[in-house]
Amino acid sequence: MAEATVDGVLAELAALEDPKARAVNEKHGDDHGVNLGKLRAIAKRLKTQQDLARQLWETEDTAARLLAILICRPKAFDQPELDLMLRGARIPKVHDWLVNHVVKKSPHVEELRAIWFTDPDPVVASAGWALTSERVAKTPEGLDLEKLLDVIEAEMKNAPERLQWAMNHCLAQIGIEHAEHRARAIDLGEGLEVLKDYPTPPNCTSPFAPIWIAEMVRRQHDQVRIP
Repeated sequence: MAEATVDGVLAELAALEDPKARAVNEKHGDDHGVNLGKLRAIAKRLKTQQDLARQLWETEDTAARLLAILICRPKAFDQPELDLMLRGARIPKVHDWLVNHVVKKSPHVEELRAIWFTDPDPVVASAGWALTSERVAKTPEGLDLEKLLDVIEAEMKNAPERLQWAMNHCLAQIGIEHAEHRARAIDLGEGLEVLKDYPTPPNCTSPFAPIWIAEMVRRQHDQVRIP
């Protein structure tokens, strides 16, 4: 089989462009029209190719960058490279995938979390908060949860949208995972009213923190009661 090239991959992605898919994606700020299932099928065929992934990323094309994330080797990127990539990832889906599929698997994740968490750029800071939410849920040792709640109380209400969502997720995770902070987390959510009126489809959980916390804690208790 011929070796994949950047030009060949870009041509394949261009052939998959669907105006209807683009219209749906653009409502979420994502400027591409490639079905993600088809994108994943290409990634499955290409398998891991770090050099190709770097070259696709450098094109700045959104579909190419999503594919790059799927075929890269997360641990092969150094800290400055990941920092530069994150700062250039302004498209929501690219930003989200980079954080969740690459940075979370990197040996530099904690260093980057600390750098991004206090960054003045709210999009960059949102990545720091997303990684902090991960730690709140999985490895909270060393985190000052009371201080996190203080920052949320002071800043979440007026934060830019993407940063506000990330801070709200962290608030919910603190309330869900840490019973000793649950009452304050719920009280903060009630008082700040962030995402209180967010339209939520049937059978989905509201992102409003008090509802989100209550529902996830209920599920945890239900699982415990199952013999």
